[in-house]
Amino acid sequence: MTTTSNRSAETMPTSQPADPLLRVRGLRVEFSGVPVVDRIDLDVPRGGALGIVGESGSGKSVTALSIMGLLGSPGRVTSGSIELARRDLLTLPETQMRAIRGGRIGMIFQEPMTSLNPLLTIGDQIGEMLRFHRGADRSAARRAAIELLRVVEIPLAERRVDEYPHRLSGGMRQRAMIAIAIACRPELLIADEPTTALDVTIQAQILDLLRGLQRDLGMAIILISHDLGVVAEFAQRVVVMYAGRVVEQAPVHALFRRPLHPYTGALLASSPKLHRTEARLVAIEGMIPSPADPPAGCRFHPRCAFAQPPCKIAEPAMLELEPTHLAACIRHTDYGASVHATARVALMPPPLETPTPPRHATNDILLEVENLTKHFPIRPGFFGGSRSAVRAVDGVSFTVSRGETLALVGESGCGKTTTGRLLLRLLEPSSGRIRFAGQELTAMTDNALRAVRRDLQMVFQDPGASVNQRMTVGDIIAEPLVIHGIGDRASQRARVRELLQRVGLEPDHATRYPHSFSGGQRQRIGIARALALNAKLLVCDEPVSALDVSIQAQIVNLMQDLQREFGLTYLFISHNLAVVRHIADRVAVMYLGKIVEIADKERLYADPKHPYTQALLSAVPIADPDLARQRIMLQGDVPSPIDPPAGCRFHTRCPQAQPVCREREPPLVAVGAGQIAACHLVPASAA
Repeated sequence: MTTTSNRSAETMPTSQPADPLLRVRGLRVEFSGVPVVDRIDLDVPRGGALGIVGESGSGKSVTALSIMGLLGSPGRVTSGSIELARRDLLTLPETQMRAIRGGRIGMIFQEPMTSLNPLLTIGDQIGEMLRFHRGADRSAARRAAIELLRVVEIPLAERRVDEYPHRLSGGMRQRAMIAIAIACRPELLIADEPTTALDVTIQAQILDLLRGLQRDLGMAIILISHDLGVVAEFAQRVVVMYAGRVVEQAPVHALFRRPLHPYTGALLASSPKLHRTEARLVAIEGMIPSPADPPAGCRFHPRCAFAQPPCKIAEPAMLELEPTHLAACIRHTDYGASVHATARVALMPPPLETPTPPRHATNDILLEVENLTKHFPIRPGFFGGSRSAVRAVDGVSFTVSRGETLALVGESGCGKTTTGRLLLRLLEPSSGRIRFAGQELTAMTDNALRAVRRDLQMVFQDPGASVNQRMTVGDIIAEPLVIHGIGDRASQRARVRELLQRVGLEPDHATRYPHSFSGGQRQRIGIARALALNAKLLVCDEPVSALDVSIQAQIVNLMQDLQREFGLTYLFISHNLAVVRHIADRVAVMYLGKIVEIADKERLYADPKHPYTQALLSAVPIADPDLARQRIMLQGDVPSPIDPPAGCRFHTRCPQAQPVCREREPPLVAVGAGQIAACHLVPASAA
């Protein structure tokens, strides 16, 4: 299904309603005496959509939990008011808050798998809300639960109502969370990062669902996100938070068109653009300050390129600088004069240009993958049954040239991560060939492979989970040197110091433990460990997906610097197509275990051939609420790799599918210069 997204038509009136549904004034929240939310004000109009953005640690989620009355010890609200329809929630006893929580205010949490009860069926969890708040009996609650699952567009609702959370996909779990949150038709719905862990196609479905529910039920929505594109597409008004304070708030079009606070402008500038390739992302250096030791004056001044001595002394007041556009910056006039024109140009799509060749084009093939396959056998059940297999990777072929970055993209479950692990022989292939620097990896013994692994390293998605938390950073980085017997202890320590400095950390960080570092710093540690043995190829598995956009820009810039300095080759696995546009030379698109398209980056983004690639690109949220574009809305989830569809595996979700697509599997053929695709609708004669 193709829809037109014209967000300019969704603008709220410029004047704020005199009687908002939710009014927050002077809210201050402390944890053990340390203020983490400090005197914030915000309004949510009836039926409106408010976006709250900012880096991790800015106080977004704490604000939401305060509204819900869900702050756990040692957190407590020390001052301020939270009024719902003129009733101050902070004055209510817990018995009355229970009736409001879930009844009048619903909440969608960031990670549904940890928020849903694994011991209760989806139907029981929806029914629990209806029994508690509406007094429904078990039979009525079950009927209502089925209807709610239909409302949130979960297929086969009569069957899904009796399933447990682990049986649902990520997208369906999020839909189930939404069903629970709207069960009692609340006046206000708080969505805390509701799409962060989802693929762009499922994310588009969830946002479209929330828009429809808001329209049909008349709910007001608070959307908390660090994704500026999501906020630009959904919100009508935006609040920007930094270090526990609101630094700017404005109607969405005004804020994205003309940010008045340097922090907002820096967030916009650090976001990779889907429609253009930039030489270098604009990174916000440093980190958000600790709430226990905030800087004096403007809290953003240590990271602000426009800071002057007065910014370090006086706390800026929140002023209405333009109609309904407020910001807290004493240098807003100078900032506007020097930045706004160029910032707006940077957000606008340029005219389509002739695709340019990749930056690191070379004929020197470093990695060659041929018909790579990995099937995970499923043993028959206790009472017998046929033997089957999960066809995770099913005949994948590609090459990577020395010094090149090949991005591997696709939805969760398409086989990207499995492919990366197969290349390092962390998983054994079922069949196929992997050649690295002229050597056949699939035929190597473990001893021979151990020597080659010095040249093949992996950067993991979650660096905190991929290292031993009981080891110091120095020991973590030195571990590959110790395993391969390279150098003595003194030379290993020297190498650790060198690597720490090269990835932007301090040598004395070697004595600290991973838990004392931020997510971005831990990713730098993971990169340093991967470089310890002078690797030639890094397999980077979603290396920036868990990071704020500002820290993401720092890591992407670092990876590009290291590539130029050391001649590195990257296989960059990601579902973030905006980041891929910035860092990749070529892009390979995977769907359900197979590659469906490969092309040079510029050609693929300018003229995608496969319908799946077209849908992926159309689903990426863009941080520009004025931009109208066609969106291809894919229905449903990726089919099971245990029983993939016959013919083209994408035909069950493809809006262009023809009878031939269900009958024959299309081969990968050349469809343009440097571009191959597997689609019956794109004939090879187009090359």
